[in-house]
This record gives sequence, C-alpha cells and structure tokens, in this order.
Amino acid sequence: MADPEFCRVERDGHVLTVTIARPEVMNAIHPPASAELAAVFDAFEEDPELWVAIVTGAGEKAFCAGNDLKYQAAGNKLEWPASGFAGLTSRFAARKPVIAAVNGLAMGGGFEIVLACDLAIASERAVFALPEPRVGLAALAGGLHRLPRQIGLKHALGMLLTGRRVDAVEALRLGIVNEVVPAGQLAAAARRWADAILECSPVSVRATRQVTLEGLAHASLEEAMTAHYDAIGTLVRSEDFREGPLAFAQKRKPNWKGR
Repeated sequence: MADPEFCRVERDGHVLTVTIARPEVMNAIHPPASAELAAVFDAFEEDPELWVAIVTGAGEKAFCAGNDLKYQAAGNKLEWPASGFAGLTSRFAARKPVIAAVNGLAMGGGFEIVLACDLAIASERAVFALPEPRVGLAALAGGLHRLPRQIGLKHALGMLLTGRRVDAVEALRLGIVNEVVPAGQLAAAARRWADAILECSPVSVRATRQVTLEGLAHASLEEAMTAHYDAIGTLVRSEDFREGPLAFAQKRKPNWKGR
C-alpha cells in the first residue's frame, strides 16, 4: 500500500511495528484512520514473512484516546471497516499474534484495541478506561464483551459502570497487561516478547492461538478438547511439524519456515 497518512509502519525481520500517528488528537481514531489501519493489518495477515505485529501510539501521552469525538460531533459519517475499530477489534479470523505496547492513555476504543490484542505490555505511565457511559455512549467495539472475559465480571463491571481509570500497576494486577516497564523501556520490552514468540514455530503459534481462542466458545472442557480445529491440520502437514523434532534430536536450533 502507499505510505500511510495516519500511522507509521516499520518491518524488522519477521516483526511489523505499527504506530498510530495522530498525536495532535492523542492518537484518537476517525474512520479514515481506521480504514488505513485495517489495510495495514490485512497486509500483515497476508505476508508470509511477517509473523508478529506490535501496535503502539506516537508520542508519550497516549496510546490511543479512542474514537475521535470531535470528528463525530462535527457531523461526519461514521463508517468502520469490517475488521472493526483500528482494523483490529472485529478481526475474528486473525491468525497471527499482535502485541499492544501501551505508551500512555488507552481510553475507550484505545482500550478496546488493547483488549483485542493477544499480549499487552504497558509503560508505567499507561492508563486504561472505558469511559463511554460518561458521554452517553457504550463500549461497542468489543469492550463490553472482552473485558469481563479477561478480568472477570465484578472487576469488569466496576470499570464499565463507572468509567473509572485504571493505572498500569492495577492493570497488571487485574490481568489486563502482561508486564509493566519504565516508559523508556517499552519498545524494547514489546520487542523482547515478540522475539520470544519468534523462537517458536509460527505455524505452532498460529495453531495454539486458534485453538485457545476458539476453544473458549465451547461450554465444556470435553467439547473444547474434542472439537475440530483447522489450524491443527495445517500444523500436522507443515514443514515446521517435522523440523521441530528433528532439530531437537540433532541438538540444534530449529530453522522455522512458517509453513
């Protein structure tokens, strides 16, 4: 795609870093930015050489302040891509892991982006909230459903019904994020997690991700364990499925192909 206007995209080996770049509005997202991000993550999913993505925000104040309410209040039409807010919140067929590197405020839709990611690493300056009820709205980009699934009903309703803000330390305690680091170490920490994923077979990672997430749709453990998952068939037929045991037997580092 052409050079994006509302984000920055950098690839380094098998890792894609996407930086939401509207710092003048605290990286709030309007429909044009969302469409652009959707195209970026579409390309990420389709590129066989990209295995992990990191999403973060420009500047030090905000990861993403959510929906651009000034754009909405001006009467502009709100049209979102099929893959959801920022091209992520409704990307249910995604195969590859995405890491949120939360560098500041993650409010409303910004927090919903974090909840839609597989892992989240937070700067000590990060703050999380779904304040939609305070402005007569609701967190309809997945927040109402993902938050209780991730932190439990009572904790979730404590945030949802009040719109209260949660700092990075509390977010770690609640299970919203995987790690909290000093602000200057955020990019390195997110990359460290990405590199840890890259040590594993990308085919295995994708299968593990699919089975874990799709398994949650089943009511019982037995149903989840006996269900059919397409990604497992892909894994068993892959080169990586043969390479892993062979590398172990030969006491060498695996040469993952991702296929």
